[in-house]
Order: sequence, then structure tokens, then C-alpha cells
Amino acid sequence: MQKKTVLVTGSTSGIGLAIAKAFAQQGYNLVFNGLETDGAQTAAAVAEEYGIDYLFDPANMLDPEALRTLIGQAEQKFGGIDVLVNNAGIQYVSPIVDFPEEKWDAIIGINLTAPFHLIKAVWPTMKNRQFGRIINIVSAHGLVASEFKSAYVAAKHGLVGLTKTAALEGATCGITANAICPGYVKTPLVDQQIAAQAQVHQISEKDVVEKVILAKQAIKQFIPAESVAAMCLFLASEAAATLTGASLSIDGGWSAQ
Repeated sequence: MQKKTVLVTGSTSGIGLAIAKAFAQQGYNLVFNGLETDGAQTAAAVAEEYGIDYLFDPANMLDPEALRTLIGQAEQKFGGIDVLVNNAGIQYVSPIVDFPEEKWDAIIGINLTAPFHLIKAVWPTMKNRQFGRIINIVSAHGLVASEFKSAYVAAKHGLVGLTKTAALEGATCGITANAICPGYVKTPLVDQQIAAQAQVHQISEKDVVEKVILAKQAIKQFIPAESVAAMCLFLASEAAATLTGASLSIDGGWSAQ
């Protein structure tokens, strides 16, 4: 059987890297994407470790033409994208009245508009093959809101809606679309938030984790990136062929409250 190919955006660090490694372990061809300066080296190291074929492209999520080029290169090399994981995202925290408009535009662009462009670009080949898996890494903030995160919450709620629409349109041609909604995953970006909040609130990093970061989760633990990756593997599998349009929480009970 021909190997399947997965594209994971934002896959050279954090959650995206964990997802990429999980698919690599299963023998998928990998299309890596990321803006880190060592992104190409990270992609090469994963490919070598698991003995897979790969492509790395540092396409900026704010550049629709670069995204179309990314898909074109991947289709030329591998014949098509079987699994699209929209993972890349950014965050900014501020009251609405002070929220910088350029930050709003960037957050909506990367977290919502980029997935639209990528879904649109992979759709024709997926439809022609009568197979496709679209997996959007959303957030608990796609289901619930928090203060001072207007752009992020709006984008993630929008991504849930886009997921449902793609699921309905793909139902007759073998394409499924689902959203994974994690709570806080301990990544380098979250580590930075913890340190910054400790300084601002003049409390310990331990108190930041317990009283600020994980305050809304019933299970006071970070979500392992590997758990998100495992859910992606399931959604990409034949076992999930009839699971579509779902928003799957892995948030320690946050959205159950």
C-alpha cells in the first residue's frame, strides 16, 4: 500500500511536533511547517529518527499564496495530502478596549483564515481520491470563553464552525473534519506565560499554575501533548471513518462546568 501523507502546520515545536512524531512513528510521509530558525533541522532529525520521507516548508500562515505553494509542493512530491492537521496558532491577551487591531488581524489570520485556505487547497485531491482527514487543533476556547482573549476565542469558535461545515460538505466524498479542543498543554509558550504571570502577580510559578492557568480545569494537570497526538492518530484512522463534525474535548473537565 502507498504510504499516506500528513501535513501538520506549526510542527517544529510544541503540540505540532508531538503530532508529527506520532504520525512519523506510524510511517506516514510528513510535511513539516514552522517558522522556528531551526525548523528545517528539527524536521530532518524526526525524519531520520523514524526513517520516513518528508518535506519542510516554512510557509507563513498569513500568506495565502505561500500556503497554496506549500500544498502544491506537497502534492507534487507525494501525490496529495491525506491528513491535514491545522495546528499553527498564536495568542495575545488584552482587554477589548486596549486590544491592538494588528494583533486581532494576525490572530484571526493564523488561527482561522489559514485553516480555511489550507482546507480549500487540499480539498480537490481529497475529493478525487474519496479520502481525506481534516483535523483542526482548536482549544477549550473554541467551546468556552475567557476574559482578555477576544481574538483567540473568536477565532477558535470560528474554527469549530468551519470544522462543522467542512464535515457536512465532505460527507459524500470520504472527507471527515473534526476539532480537538485541548485545555492547557505544557509547551515552551505556556512556560513563558507562567513566568510572566508570576512576575506580574508577584506570586510563585506554582501558584500561577494552580490559581491562574489550571483554575478552570477540574483535573489540575496539564494536558500531555502526546494525548493530543494520539487523538489525531485515531481521527486519521479507518476506525474514525464515520466520526465527523465533532468537537472533542481533552481539557480536564474545563468545558464540562
